[in-house]
Amino acid sequence: MLDNFYISFLNLTKPKWGKKAMLLSLHYISLVEIAFYGLIACFFAAFSSQLNIGKISSEKAIILSVLCVLFIYLKNWMRYNGKRRNILNAKSKRQKLQPWKLIVLPLTCMLLALVFFQAI
Repeated sequence: MLDNFYISFLNLTKPKWGKKAMLLSLHYISLVEIAFYGLIACFFAAFSSQLNIGKISSEKAIILSVLCVLFIYLKNWMRYNGKRRNILNAKSKRQKLQPWKLIVLPLTCMLLALVFFQAI
């Protein structure tokens, strides 16, 4: 699923931005993945607070979050660099996702994460 979002965003931005489109696509897919995992984390944090399950300290949670963000960014950088990107581009159908869907997905994930965060 994320590969389709990456290729669609790359093909959408490549005519206008040229080589910078690859960097923008890397940042976009990292943002989408971080927003999605943030949504899942906020959901489980709200769920566990309702069940009165023990929590970790805020300092440890921030450090863990920063490490997860760095891991996701580096993983995506290694995954979509070079051959993998070329293979995905060759295998992808020329059917692109609509631009509004590419924008709405991360915004929806962030909005839902904020809703779950309020429930904590």
